[in-house]
Amino acid sequence: MHEIEVYVRFSETDAAGHVNNTSYFIYFEEARIKYLEQISKDSKRDFLPSNVILVTTSCDYIAQAYAGKILKITTEVSHVGNKSFRVDHVLTLADTGTVIAKGTAVLACFNYEEQKTVPIPDEIRVLLERKLVSKL
Repeated sequence: MHEIEVYVRFSETDAAGHVNNTSYFIYFEEARIKYLEQISKDSKRDFLPSNVILVTTSCDYIAQAYAGKILKITTEVSHVGNKSFRVDHVLTLADTGTVIAKGTAVLACFNYEEQKTVPIPDEIRVLLERKLVSKL
């Protein structure tokens, strides 16, 4: 599991005073990029962001968060396929552990020159599979 913390800025809230729904996708993106950076450090290959592309992302909103709060985002690999992998995010209030949102993202290895997906490199696959969390 990989964890980061983010500080909620006032500009990330909406007229109702809570974190705007689009901000959660920015938080999840930051968590994913930092997670991929860590995987790159563990590998001899550069794995981001020029080698992956976002296929799909989703967010389930569970509770509200507000400006001035610190949020913790955990990221785990939940599936590894031939060309793509899935990560799951859980966003909580850092001080109480209250779950605020849950998200998923599917990323594919991508050749930008040829504009097509490619298989996950073997050494990256090994690292992803070591981090794979069983969701029984």
